[in-house]
Amino acid sequence: MSSLLRATLITLALLTTAGCTSKPVLNTQHDLPANAQVSEEKIKQVIVAALQKREWTVQRLSPQLVQAEITVRNQFYAAIDIRYTRNSYAITYRDSRDLGYKDGKIHRNYNRWINMLDRDILAGLRNYGVNEANTSPQN
Repeated sequence: MSSLLRATLITLALLTTAGCTSKPVLNTQHDLPANAQVSEEKIKQVIVAALQKREWTVQRLSPQLVQAEITVRNQFYAAIDIRYTRNSYAITYRDSRDLGYKDGKIHRNYNRWINMLDRDILAGLRNYGVNEANTSPQN
């Protein structure tokens, strides 16, 4: 095999590997301190405010559950569930389109959206004097 062909194949393989954008789906779980003086209603308000800030659309509000979705550039769609109590909240993947979801992996932009949303929820809770007791990403 000529060295030019070999170099071309190696370059192509490296570009293909670098172009992979699928990552394990990011699901987050945060435990709040047991002595946190915040109600479930206040936690729900913080979650909804963070969703609105990040341009997610709230689909359903029910006790201890917020369901939301986002469509980016009229093409990329994701839907999530946010379960919450006085002592914790968790963001979990529900559905998506055009984000390459397969076998628990998804386009890295989805994880970026969840990360930013999660940070905004934590910041909102800190405004009420609540710091997370335990943080654990769930892949």
